[in-house]
Amino acid sequence: MSTVRPFIRISWERSLASRVDTDHPDPTYVESAPESVLLRAARPVLASLSDELANEPACLILTDSNGVVLQRGGGDSHLLKALDAVHLAPGFCYAEQDVGTNGIGTALEIGAPILVNGNEHYTGNLRQFSCAGALINHPVTGALLGVIDISTKAENSNSLLLSFAKLAARRIQERILEEANELDSALLGGYYAACRHSGGPVIAVGEKVFMMNALAQQHFDATDQAALLDQTREAVGMQDPCTFLADLPSGVIARMAYQPTFAGTALAGGIIQIKEQRTAGHVPRPRGPALPGMAGASAVWRHVTQELLETVAKREWVVLQGESGAGTHTLVTAVHQHSGSNRQLSVLDVETAGADLVQRARAELEAGTDLVVRHAHALDETQLDELTELFQEIQDASVAQDPWVALTTRAGAVDDKLDLHLLHFFPRTVLVPPLRHHLEDVPALVRLLLNRAGAPELILSKPAMNQLMRLPWSGNVTHLKQVMSAIVRVRRSGVVEVEDLPPECRATTRRNLTRMETLERDAVIDALADHGNDKSAAAEALGMSRATIYRKIRDYGIVT
Repeated sequence: MSTVRPFIRISWERSLASRVDTDHPDPTYVESAPESVLLRAARPVLASLSDELANEPACLILTDSNGVVLQRGGGDSHLLKALDAVHLAPGFCYAEQDVGTNGIGTALEIGAPILVNGNEHYTGNLRQFSCAGALINHPVTGALLGVIDISTKAENSNSLLLSFAKLAARRIQERILEEANELDSALLGGYYAACRHSGGPVIAVGEKVFMMNALAQQHFDATDQAALLDQTREAVGMQDPCTFLADLPSGVIARMAYQPTFAGTALAGGIIQIKEQRTAGHVPRPRGPALPGMAGASAVWRHVTQELLETVAKREWVVLQGESGAGTHTLVTAVHQHSGSNRQLSVLDVETAGADLVQRARAELEAGTDLVVRHAHALDETQLDELTELFQEIQDASVAQDPWVALTTRAGAVDDKLDLHLLHFFPRTVLVPPLRHHLEDVPALVRLLLNRAGAPELILSKPAMNQLMRLPWSGNVTHLKQVMSAIVRVRRSGVVEVEDLPPECRATTRRNLTRMETLERDAVIDALADHGNDKSAAAEALGMSRATIYRKIRDYGIVT
């Protein structure tokens, strides 16, 4: 074994661990593959190259990213008969764990092109062949799509096989790029035409593209936009026109007319024109008002919003309690703005205002300005005494239009000192729920945050959104905003899948992790992503046993 190339020896070890039959492996048969970007791009390339190899002792083989053979071309009758005998034919899987070391499966395992000569194959019945496999990656996203392999009899092997395989892979990638440009152009043309002629809300949706015109964004709030996005995902890939209804959270029924768009015979995507439709006897579901800069229609969020609206309408002083990042400050300012009060609102943050906090508060209140004191739990004793005196003066004055005051405090941070000094001035306390208590609002919040981040054409797939809704969000909405910002830094349009989420979002553990545990969790997630969720390969890369990586996946709630 010492004369064997190192990566071949390691491949043999993987094959042994997978219990591959060394004499007569039995590759798995898979049902015929659906139409795909890879197949459409590869057909003309394979047809051209196969003509050059007709009746030659070399065969071109196309597989998907799992090693399943999709198409075969070229080769003389003797070679094709020999390939049939080992099931190297369409529908059969040539992954390394199925048949051991070979040009297809081993290229997928090591993530690089490789030439496997006769005796380097792990199993005896494959040693009559030499095969060169080159990876095919998407030229835009970089995603692994499959392998192009050239197989021949072992006695005909030479280094040119690998060069020819790489050339074929490059030609397929170039064709994918050409087709992507054609599809995008066709979809964009259909979208612009619909926007010009319909005069209403229009959405364009493709496999990796999403566009919503300004009328749609203006006509529907963030909650309704999230519901529309859920409906449009169902239309992706549809080749026939159709019309469907969407029952939106606002109570509006949207009629969505879908029209597919083609570039030649290839589906580019579809254009959806939206109109409101009201049916006889339809009564819109009651919901709270749309607050500026806010999103959320869950029962929990509507309740807290309505409670705060009532306090502002009555000019009752109020304390808002919530966890860090839950949105207490955003909520109180949005409600004040919505209330229609012609009074200005001043916000003073205890943590940043400095020693003159109370003097500034006095100046604002005496000027007739409403006031929010943020992080009131951070007030020191001197500030508490001075604020107590100020608030007493304001309430004793009994002017015609008393100023309105709100305090925001961290949940669980109110102590006896604050209670003794100030809380008797505030007849109402509103508890702002953490995000984990109204996870059904995550889709609407995601839409709002992406729009704010300048990425209105970016959407999350249903699995990705479901994954976000399983997370504990220890930092609440602020944490979600940071995650959306991280995603937008990488891409501004298209569809975000689960694997595109930051590592912290691909695990669902609800306990707080130490810094070391966080690093370990992210390392496991990255290793799984690098090795296509192959747990054995990821464990080997991390230097841990398979049992250990399975335990880490379970403990951290990692989604694979």
